[in-house]
Amino acid sequence: MNDMAVSPRHPHSDWNPALYLKFEGERARAARDLLAEVPLSAPAFAYDLGCGPGNSTELLRRRYPDAELLGLDTSEAMLAHARERLPDAHFQREGVDDFRPDHTPDLIFANSVLQFTEAHEALFPRLMSYLPQGGCLAVQMPDTAREAAHALMRMIAVDGPWRERLMPVVKSRAVIADAQDYYDWLRPHCARLELWRTTYVHPLDGAQGVVDWFAGSALRPFLGPLSEKERESFLASYRREIIKEYVPRPDGVILLPYPRLFIVAVR
Repeated sequence: MNDMAVSPRHPHSDWNPALYLKFEGERARAARDLLAEVPLSAPAFAYDLGCGPGNSTELLRRRYPDAELLGLDTSEAMLAHARERLPDAHFQREGVDDFRPDHTPDLIFANSVLQFTEAHEALFPRLMSYLPQGGCLAVQMPDTAREAAHALMRMIAVDGPWRERLMPVVKSRAVIADAQDYYDWLRPHCARLELWRTTYVHPLDGAQGVVDWFAGSALRPFLGPLSEKERESFLASYRREIIKEYVPRPDGVILLPYPRLFIVAVR
C-alpha cells in the first residue's frame, strides 16, 4: 500500500484509492460488522452502493461466493481499482441519488456512503421498495458531525481567508438523523429491523495520522476549492487544532473516537 502524502494534488476532482486504503483495516471493520448481521444465507443478486475501491465488495464476495455482485460508485479512480481487485464482480459509475436497480436485489449493501445523501426520510423507504419480501437493506453511516475532528474542519473553513468559497461546503455538510427517525421511516416497510451504534477507537500516528485519516475522506470537500498553497495552509491549521483537541498517549498515538450508526432492515 502506498503511504502517500496527505495533500493529494487534486483532492476534489476524484477520490484517491491509495490514500483511502491507507487505513483499509480500520475502515473495513465496520463493513465486516455490518455484513455479519445480514441474515441472508445465499442472495442471488446484491448491490454494493458506494463500493469505493472494492474492499466492501470483496467482503460480500467472501461471504456470498455464488452471488452476482454489482458495485456502484461515482469515482472512476475508485471503480478502476475495484475492477482490478475483484474481476469477477461488476462495477459501474452511478450515484445513490440516481440509483434505480435494473435487477431485483436480494441485498442492498451501503457501507459508509448514505451520509453523503440528503432527504433520508424519502431515500430509505425508496431503497426498501426495491427489495422483494425477505430482501435486506444493510446500512452503516459514520455519525461524526458532532465530533471535535469534524467541528474543527468547519471552524477553520469559516475563520480563514477562504471563508466565502468554503461556506457552501460548511452549509452542505449533512448530519444524519437519530436512530429513532430511521426506525420510524423504515418500520412500516420491514418485517425485521435492527439498529445499533458503535463507537470505534482508532489508534492513529499522532496529529498527522488524524490528518491522513480525514484527507482521504471528510476533508476532501474542504480542500477541493483551494489552491495548492491554501490546501497546505488549511491542513497545517487543522493539524495544529487537532494537537490542541486530542492529547497524544505517551507513545505519541492519538486515540480517535469514531461513532457509526448501523441499520439492518428486512422486508
